[in-house]
Amino acid sequence: MDQRVIDLYDEYTHVHLDRRLFLDRLARLTGGAAAAMALLPLLEARNAVAQVAEGDPGLHTETTGFAAPTGQITGYLARPRPSGPPLPGVVVIHENRGLTPYIRDVARRLATSGYVAFAPDLLSPMGGTPADPDIARDMIGKLDRSETVANARAAVEWLRGRDDTTRRAGMVGFCWGGGLIGQVAAAAPDLDAAVVFYGAPPEPAKAAAIKAPLLLHYAGLDERINAQVPAFREALDKTGVTYELHMYEGANHAFHNDGSPARYHPEAARLAWQRTLAFFERTLRQG
Repeated sequence: MDQRVIDLYDEYTHVHLDRRLFLDRLARLTGGAAAAMALLPLLEARNAVAQVAEGDPGLHTETTGFAAPTGQITGYLARPRPSGPPLPGVVVIHENRGLTPYIRDVARRLATSGYVAFAPDLLSPMGGTPADPDIARDMIGKLDRSETVANARAAVEWLRGRDDTTRRAGMVGFCWGGGLIGQVAAAAPDLDAAVVFYGAPPEPAKAAAIKAPLLLHYAGLDERINAQVPAFREALDKTGVTYELHMYEGANHAFHNDGSPARYHPEAARLAWQRTLAFFERTLRQG
């Protein structure tokens, strides 16, 4: 697919480009309205096929929640079945579409690897994730950042406090969620581990407060996010925090989301996930 089309979609989903203007520009790039509408399903992340089925007999899943600074936060919990000794926990932070089937699947993938995974719906204070991703993006933009960071921190503490988890808990976030994790890591020096998938880095002054080990995944074609990476890396080098940074050449923003055929990069997604599991093994299970 023409990279200009993918870049336009990225602008639409992250810079809040008006949908009518987006479709008009897409039609001009593709040669007409019909071609634009034919391409749209390949761009939009709505077609994910679960890698781990919802009814997997080796997992227990449920919708649950906890009391957070802004009120009740609901979310999706996945853990291995049957229950055994306490396991490390991982909080999964969603993209700017909210708590989607893709994010639930990520939680199940973690559970199959021996973690208690919890994906909070950080749109809970506004009534929860809607079915329409455009509405979800608008809602995300109206969230109070400091309150949302506090809610995400509370999710980690709630997961740590469960009887089926150890006191070790990490986080993984995608896109908007990856950016939020940078903010949480800066505000929570006791976080055990954090994995960022193509999230906007915190400003260098905040990055100086990060203590948690970091694993950072960025997409080689993601110019919008990558422009901010050098300053972030410089700030991390000054603090001496432990981090790994990987750039996946030829991959676009959202390359891990298999529900977006035009941007999904199977090789990069597979390698990044292998690195993520190895990182959590070192920091949460062995650390």
